[in-house]
Order: sequence, then structure tokens, then C-alpha cells
Amino acid sequence: MTQPDRPLSPHLGVYRWQVSNTLSIVHRLTGVMLSAGAVVFTAWLVATAGGPDAYLGVVGVLRSPPGVLALVGWTFCFFYHLCNGIRHLCWDAGYGFGISQARASGFAVVAAAVLLTVVFWLVVAIGNGS
Repeated sequence: MTQPDRPLSPHLGVYRWQVSNTLSIVHRLTGVMLSAGAVVFTAWLVATAGGPDAYLGVVGVLRSPPGVLALVGWTFCFFYHLCNGIRHLCWDAGYGFGISQARASGFAVVAAAVLLTVVFWLVVAIGNGS
């Protein structure tokens, strides 16, 4: 088979890595993680309907150190996905396409997601008397 005499699509090596690339990948990953969190949430709901033993089993897993880490991670994923979705809505309205604006809004999304996650878990900790 002969090679066509036309240019090939650019490969990743052609482009310089930018903040937007990373934020786009993280947005997709957080969406996948939110789907996994929805499965865990469904398991919690089913366990709630299944009686006290099933409920305590699921809550025991969620209160373990890996469970708490997963809950904190899912919370970050939720807030990141939310904030980045708002950023995309601004882009859909035609705002923030400049390189400096896109970079600043990207860092603002990450900072807001971290801040919202910390505030959420502080509120949870205060509400539990911890």
C-alpha cells in the first residue's frame, strides 16, 4: 500500500503542553469519577432500603479511611466539574477566550474547587461535632 501525498494529522508532539490541556483532561476524569460516585451513592440508597445491617455495612466502608478519602475525592470532583462547567458556559456566551483569561479562569476553577471542597468538609466536620 502506498503512502498518500497529503499531510498527516498533527500528533501530540507538535503541540506545546498548556494548562487548558490538563484542565480538559481533568474535566473528563472528574466526570468519570462522578459516575463511579453515583454507583456508590446508589449502593448507599439500596442499603438504606435494605435495612439496618446493610446500611451499617455500607456506612462502615464509607467511614473507613479509604472511604473518607474517596468521599473527599468525589466532593472535589463534583466542585471541579461544577466550576469548570460554569467556565464552559462563559465560553459558550463568548467570554474568556483570550489566552491570559483562559489561563486565569483555569487556575480560578482549580482554586475554587479546592476551596469549596475544604469548606464543605469543614461544615460536615462541624455538623458531626468532630
